Amino acid sequence: MFKGSYIQKQLGAQCRRKKTVRAISTSLLLLITTSGAIAQTLGQAPPAGQIHAVAGAAALSAPPLSLTQALAQALENNPEVAAALRQVQAAEGQVLQGQARPNPELAYSLEDTRTQSRAQSWQINLPIELGGKRAARTKAAEKAREQAQVDLDEVKATVRAHVVAAYFDALNAQERRILANESVLLAKATTENVGKRVAAGKVSPVEETKAKVAEASVRVELVQAASEERNAQTRLLALLGKTDPVPLVLDGKADQVPAVPATADLLTLAASSPALVRARLEVDRRRALTAVEKSKSVPDLTVSVGVKRSNETQRNVALLGFSVPLPVFDRNQGNLLEALKLEDKAQDDLRATTIRVQSEISQAREKIAAITVEVQALEREVLPGARSAYDAAITGFENGKFNFLEVLDAQRTYLASKSQYLKAVAEAHRAAADIARLTGNPTFNGQSAPLN
Repeated sequence: MFKGSYIQKQLGAQCRRKKTVRAISTSLLLLITTSGAIAQTLGQAPPAGQIHAVAGAAALSAPPLSLTQALAQALENNPEVAAALRQVQAAEGQVLQGQARPNPELAYSLEDTRTQSRAQSWQINLPIELGGKRAARTKAAEKAREQAQVDLDEVKATVRAHVVAAYFDALNAQERRILANESVLLAKATTENVGKRVAAGKVSPVEETKAKVAEASVRVELVQAASEERNAQTRLLALLGKTDPVPLVLDGKADQVPAVPATADLLTLAASSPALVRARLEVDRRRALTAVEKSKSVPDLTVSVGVKRSNETQRNVALLGFSVPLPVFDRNQGNLLEALKLEDKAQDDLRATTIRVQSEISQAREKIAAITVEVQALEREVLPGARSAYDAAITGFENGKFNFLEVLDAQRTYLASKSQYLKAVAEAHRAAADIARLTGNPTFNGQSAPLN
């Protein structure tokens, strides 16, 4: 407890120290006020909760957006999904072209230009494909069409994963902004309390300077949190195919951690991963293309039917014939070798993709499991303890048992624990979104328990 005369004695003895503290405080405040957006916020000295109130008022007009609605809007409006759908439609053309038969050929020839001895011939040449060329070509086109469909599914899974991650990022950014707003309220109340104690002669004015600097720092954190929330919502709006910066009201819980899926179930789902399905289809397509190149080693037959008219004899003569190319020099051996090697490459890519997908799924599961343990520890021990310590520090400071530095340290510990909790939850949802993307299973949406 400080008396009035004792304060004067302390101020005289610690004059140099007080000047140093005030110089540091002034420098900090000057640095804060020089930045554009922060200067406007701090210069106007908005009352505690103003940013929260403005953001809430701007978003009241917007209907609540659930994760299911966000996913539906993204799949409907996302340009990448539309492009992949166009590719599926284009692949239909390959199938139609593969089923087409060779066109017949009309040939005309004229012998002798003199009218009396002139002879004219009309002939139809009909190519006949041998060696199963048409069937092999059609099968390869059908595999390409199946690949395009799987690519569409993979793009949809990727978009869903990005939307889930962006949705919960926006939720967590909203919670961090609310937390920062609460911090401003606490800091302002602490500053007012310290000011009253200084006016009553119970603490040194240095404590009030420290409290004001701490409050200014917390206000900066509020501005940063509000900016992060706007950026998170902008990223989510972009995934939804919207360009207008309309504030969103998210109908979700930021503190809900997705359940840890069972390893056996994940391995089963990994077999239907879009990446693995596409790799297997690539192997089948390469085999079909190899069959196409093998079929080209069998020469095609061309059947000819026609008529010849001679002016000299005034008679029509039937023409019948056929032609077959002789594979003496070009037996398509180069293209066949290339097709065989590309088929081997597709097999290697399938094995590599299998290992990669299983590894990434296992890592994502372990990440969720580790984060679940971390979140449980934060919920049960760290957050209640940090909050209790902060409340005790406030009470002790009001009763003169603790100094302001101890209160400030307790406050920072609590806010850091809360921020760590929110970041851990966001990481868990990103890991769940990765599992949904890798397995192609939309039930891993981070909202309901996917597996147990």
